[in-house]
Amino acid sequence: MALAITSSSAIAGSFSSRSCEQQPPKASQLGYFQLLDRSHMQSTAVSISRRRCAVKALNAEPKRNDSMVPSAATIVAPEVVEKVEAEDYEKLAKELENASPLEIMDKALEKFGNDIAIAFSGAEDVALIEYAHLTGRPFRVFSLDTGRLNPETYKFFDTIEKHYNIHIEYTFPDAVEVQALVRTKGHFSFYEDGHQECCRVRKVRPLRRNLKGLRAWITGQRKDQSPGTRSEIPVVQVDPSFEGLDGGAGSLVKWNPLANVEGTNVWKFLRAMDVPVNTLHSQGYISIGCEPCTRPVLPGQHEREGRWWWEDATAKECGLHKGNIKEENVNGSVHANGAAAVEDIFDTKNVVALSRTGVENLVKMVDRKEPWLVVLYAPWCGFCQAMEESYVELAEKLAGSGVKVGKFRADGDQKAFAQQELQLESFPTILFFPKNSSRPIKYPTEKRDIDSLMAFVSALR
Repeated sequence: MALAITSSSAIAGSFSSRSCEQQPPKASQLGYFQLLDRSHMQSTAVSISRRRCAVKALNAEPKRNDSMVPSAATIVAPEVVEKVEAEDYEKLAKELENASPLEIMDKALEKFGNDIAIAFSGAEDVALIEYAHLTGRPFRVFSLDTGRLNPETYKFFDTIEKHYNIHIEYTFPDAVEVQALVRTKGHFSFYEDGHQECCRVRKVRPLRRNLKGLRAWITGQRKDQSPGTRSEIPVVQVDPSFEGLDGGAGSLVKWNPLANVEGTNVWKFLRAMDVPVNTLHSQGYISIGCEPCTRPVLPGQHEREGRWWWEDATAKECGLHKGNIKEENVNGSVHANGAAAVEDIFDTKNVVALSRTGVENLVKMVDRKEPWLVVLYAPWCGFCQAMEESYVELAEKLAGSGVKVGKFRADGDQKAFAQQELQLESFPTILFFPKNSSRPIKYPTEKRDIDSLMAFVSALR
């Protein structure tokens, strides 16, 4: 008897460097191993997804008595005939740094075939599906149905399936886990103790199960999308958080074809190609997730500010891309994504930069000579950057009016103080210190356009 192996595109490459085993002589077929009579085949060459594995039956050596062979595992000895070099994805990311999303998508689909899929959230990441369609290659799409999406998103899924003639592979959370969470903590516990637990049950664990059937996945992440978490994402990387089909660290590759594309250009592409979009976008939604945790953004706000708005602005990730988040350096010189310190903002003669001592004195004063408007900020925060123009313009208009405008950098070593003494919950926080009152008044809304800010000051001055 001789050993032959057949394969299918669905499991291409799944054998890697693992041993190939011969089965007992009377089994005609087991999985994808098939025993053939020696008269029909003299030798076998096997190629599986560009990796090679050769096996040598021990009965090719001096004949042994079959009755002495205890199991199939003892009658096969693996022999690696060629060592395939592991892909250097850091090097590949640099090579593709200036490539177009279409080129990157084509490369991803070419390399992984049926072992890669597009993660589709039902938002502007529909651009990924359009790019995949334009390559002319077959592609797969999956989506996480958390059970709490907007009705418009479900309708959008149906529209996309019909438009591209595809079937989206929906992944659902474990019903027992969802039931336990809701029975224990209610439907809206995330408003009280953060979104991570709910996201872990409804999104992260289902995603983890799904990715174990793939060798690579494609996401719609962009560098300009979220402050503090996505500013350094490469176009391709070894996934730092999840495992793929072969298991273990490094077994899954993550492609981000839109990493270097600005959001405005994504929308230009969608309009140019007449791609269907989620109707929520026309209602002011930009970043779209679950219904209870998503809302439209307001003038002067960053797009991700419509997600989990009650939490820290620097770490707006649900856990699907948690590898983006790094610990903040204790001295504040490195922000939440591990990037080097950035240039200061609100840098104008009309905005006074306050020190810790200056802010403490301002808080202690009962009878101030003039009222103050102060923003608590972090220069790397995208939400702070988004309101810089409005705040600077406000300072110019208030110059000479009797209202002082200031700023206090409240990240790093100053964050605990700001949280305890200055009502800081997330960046930016805006405080008005009245002329004849010691307690500052916190700006209550997230409308940070010039007119809204001016109305706030005028009502209190």
